[in-house]
Amino acid sequence: MPPARTCAVRFPGSEGRAATLAPGIATVPESRWSPFGAHLPPTMTALLFAVGLVLLVVGAEALVRGASRLALAFGISPLVIGLTVVAFGTSAPELAVSVTSSLGGAADVAVGNVVGSNIFNVLFILGLSALIVPLAVAQQLVRLDVPLMIAASLLLVLFGRNGQVSQGEGVVLFLGIVSYTVFLIRQSRREGKPVAGEPVGTGDPVAEDPVAREYQETFGEGAPKRSRQWVLDIGLVLGGLALLVLGGRWLVDGAVTFARLLGVSELVIGLTIVAAGTSLPEVATSIVAAVRGERDIAVGNVVGSNLFNILCVLGLASAVTPGGLPVSAGALRFDIPVMVAVAVACLPIFLTGHVIARWEGGLFLGYYLAYVLYLVLVATGHELLGPFRAAML
Repeated sequence: MPPARTCAVRFPGSEGRAATLAPGIATVPESRWSPFGAHLPPTMTALLFAVGLVLLVVGAEALVRGASRLALAFGISPLVIGLTVVAFGTSAPELAVSVTSSLGGAADVAVGNVVGSNIFNVLFILGLSALIVPLAVAQQLVRLDVPLMIAASLLLVLFGRNGQVSQGEGVVLFLGIVSYTVFLIRQSRREGKPVAGEPVGTGDPVAEDPVAREYQETFGEGAPKRSRQWVLDIGLVLGGLALLVLGGRWLVDGAVTFARLLGVSELVIGLTIVAAGTSLPEVATSIVAAVRGERDIAVGNVVGSNLFNILCVLGLASAVTPGGLPVSAGALRFDIPVMVAVAVACLPIFLTGHVIARWEGGLFLGYYLAYVLYLVLVATGHELLGPFRAAML
């Protein structure tokens, strides 16, 4: 375990704390938009954060439903919709929060949100889902998606080694998710074509395609046919986008204020509270899929989300931020290497019979709890930090 990141932590009473305010009051930077004004008491901070989180979840759901039905109306297959629109929707909270925080000057929240979400997705979500029921791992994940997740994590290390991800590097990351999505769409179309000599089937795409069946069960029987339905779906898309933007701003405001009230770094808040909050769509999707027996969907959702987080979320946040996205020394020294190690650990576990067993899920959960406890001990400078670090080594 590496040494404590004291340089990345602001303890109560230190220079990073707002000294001009009364106890229990923190300042939201003026560059951000807060509905409650510049000075927030703890109760209003908690309310701001909670409302922002709710708006993110509701906005992502509205965006996915509206965009999916509109795409279906234009003749796009449910499989392609699942690979693009739905995958984007589950990671939309991370995108909204990271772009908002990077443009607002809270780069540590942007980086911590993505890095923390990727660690949370694998260790907590897969761990909890595997405890419910052992998870099946599709061969494509082992052959393609997990290696790509590892490569994307290493690429982030390479780009951020000088203390920032430049705008050009952000564009490279974003082009990566575009290329990956195009590849998936083309691959799905090739695999969907009947092979010569094989039976054609029933002719019912919903009955033969599990993805189409899953889509129909979730979003309804078919495409919108009436103009009123079109208006409703367009309203869902626009309303979902608006809620994502508003919720992202409020959640970032609340997270930054939490950091100042608690006297810890914005990076720690981004790695823990913000990361877990923005990963709620992935939590719901994977657990519901595991309970319903769609065990491969539960694993694929996590791996796909992690790829999207690095390539699209961090890529876009870096590309639109003037001068690029700063990456703190603390994140480069500890948290990003942990993210890489978690991604690498997926390969041997996924290869063991292509199943994540319950005991492996319990191991994932234990590692996540240890990681969060370490962050808390470092942030508070607790006397148990030394013994805990020695025990982990």
